[in-house]
Amino acid sequence: MPRVCFLLKVRQDRIDEYRRRHTTVWPEMTAALSAAGWHDYSLFLREDGTLVGYLETDDFTAAQNAMAATEVNTRWQREMAEFFEDTDDDRPDRAIRPLTEIFHLR
Repeated sequence: MPRVCFLLKVRQDRIDEYRRRHTTVWPEMTAALSAAGWHDYSLFLREDGTLVGYLETDDFTAAQNAMAATEVNTRWQREMAEFFEDTDDDRPDRAIRPLTEIFHLR
C-alpha cells in the first residue's frame, strides 16, 4: 500500500494545546478517516512545531476528497485552523503536500 508523508507547522504558542486536542480525537473523526481510506495514520510533533504526518492509503487524492466531503472533517478543520502557520484558509488539510519518498527499507 502506498505511503504518504507530509509536513505542517504548528504555531509555537499553540503546541501544548494541539497535543491535548489529539489525546481525545473525536470518534466520528477517526471513523471518517478510516472509512475514507486513511490507514496507519500517525502524527509526530517536534518541539519547534514541525508536524510530520504519515499514512498509508491506496489513493491519497481519493482519500483526501472523501474526507473533504464529510461534515465532521469540516468541523475538525475549522477548529484546528488556528493552530497552524502558513495555511491559506480555515482548512489546514488543504495545505498538505506529500513528500516524495526517496528511500524505504523493509
